[in-house]
Amino acid sequence: MDFTPSEASADLAALTRRLLADKATHDPHGTGGFDTVSWTALGQAGVLDAALPSSLGGGGFGLLEQCAVLTEIGRAVAAVPYLPSITMAASALAGFGTPELVDRWVLPVLRGERVLAVALSGFTASGGRVSGTQTAVPFGAFAHGFLVAAADEVFLVDAAAEGVSVRPQQTVDHADACLLELSDAPGVSLGDIGEWLRLRGTAGVCAQQLGVVERALELTAAYAAERKQFDHVIGGFQAVRQRLADAYLDVEAVRLTTLQAAWQLSSDAPAASEAVATAKFWAAEAGHRVAHTAVHVHGGVGIDVDHVVHRYFAAAKRLEFQLGAATHQLRTLGDLLARPTPS
Repeated sequence: MDFTPSEASADLAALTRRLLADKATHDPHGTGGFDTVSWTALGQAGVLDAALPSSLGGGGFGLLEQCAVLTEIGRAVAAVPYLPSITMAASALAGFGTPELVDRWVLPVLRGERVLAVALSGFTASGGRVSGTQTAVPFGAFAHGFLVAAADEVFLVDAAAEGVSVRPQQTVDHADACLLELSDAPGVSLGDIGEWLRLRGTAGVCAQQLGVVERALELTAAYAAERKQFDHVIGGFQAVRQRLADAYLDVEAVRLTTLQAAWQLSSDAPAASEAVATAKFWAAEAGHRVAHTAVHVHGGVGIDVDHVVHRYFAAAKRLEFQLGAATHQLRTLGDLLARPTPS
């Protein structure tokens, strides 16, 4: 495959970076939640609908372009629900929903007016009614609707419907999550698309992690080039150089495996599941190492919650475990590779 970003990906990334640099707000103590200003700006600028089908008025692009946007969201550690609302929910509704569902749910999301969240475990369904619980649903505290996986089906559930309880929760770096409890809540079935959602969501997590660790490494390298000890910049010390070199290799591993996973999913390649599992393993393992390198090289300021590098450390740790830890992905990859090859 060709790892060169398409013109559309490059343009979307540049526009997203410019918008978030101007609009994104940050709370160093993790008590902030949904950045409505940035979300609305992305909608008005056409970023939210650009990578969705042209039938919705979008640009007709897809997952690779969405990953370019997510990487920039990671670089800015912006509190916007692009991953659950666009990469997962809106894309699913555009592909598997009725025109009525698209009009009611997707179009307001594309304008930056509504939020959709995704909960992929802990639910059962019977006769179109959904019950169960999932904790720490990203952006669930601000969601107007949820895509919920139950057995072999995914259901769209209105947050305002009877039997739906949404209780805000605070994760390590945001106060955007929720405890979602459904008790015989009405849902609209989108069919057996749970694995489709999970794979796209995992690729999106990897893309966002790429932005986080890429920017964290840039900040750390800049700090090492100016911070002095014993009248020498610390970037000149062999141990520091080695840590930064290892971090660079980790960032590039996340980049290459993420692009490969997104490309394979976009191409419906037969090895897409293996590629996604590989990318998630690197996003988790390399993300952990780069985040700790950033803190260690910064020294005392690296653990100061008011310092910019803390935002990247916290974001990297959250993404490390989102949609599955590295060991889980490694076992998944092992199971996939152990399957007999069809004759």
